[in-house]
Amino acid sequence: MRVVQGRTPVADVDELLAFLDTVAAEHDCVVQAFDPRYVVDEAHLHVAVDRAARAWRRDDAIARDPGVEVLLYAAGRRQISRALELGVPEGTGVPVVAVVVSEFPDEPFETDDREAAAAAALAAEWSEDEVLETATDEARVCEFFDVCEAERAATDASLSELVRERVSLLVVEK
Repeated sequence: MRVVQGRTPVADVDELLAFLDTVAAEHDCVVQAFDPRYVVDEAHLHVAVDRAARAWRRDDAIARDPGVEVLLYAAGRRQISRALELGVPEGTGVPVVAVVVSEFPDEPFETDDREAAAAAALAAEWSEDEVLETATDEARVCEFFDVCEAERAATDASLSELVRERVSLLVVEK
């Protein structure tokens, strides 16, 4: 799994999705992009990819598309319409973070040339920026993942740990 971060103008989300689909098809990889305001860190994406791959290996996937499955797990939601809130919005200089996975679902954390080429194709279109370090919106994350102040006060777990717990619990939330 590789994480690609940057900024790009997004005049039309459908055009961005078509670009992501083209990169995925050309390099035989799973490619999924996110609005980094909702992503707490790379560990959040790692757990989402891991759980999505496990669901596919067990033939227990929620979605028919592996990228959508990763999105569902990253959002901790079973409903695609609710998970799409984590998608990239339209705008100028929009921060974006994407995961690229070549050996999905069997070895999602093994890297290879296909994955490197797909990541390079994304990076070539986006201006370089470490958006995960600056774009995460803690209030937005707490609201989206239903992390209340009382829960945060009752534990010494970080926000990342609380979000990863919700990602992991998606499978039991029926």
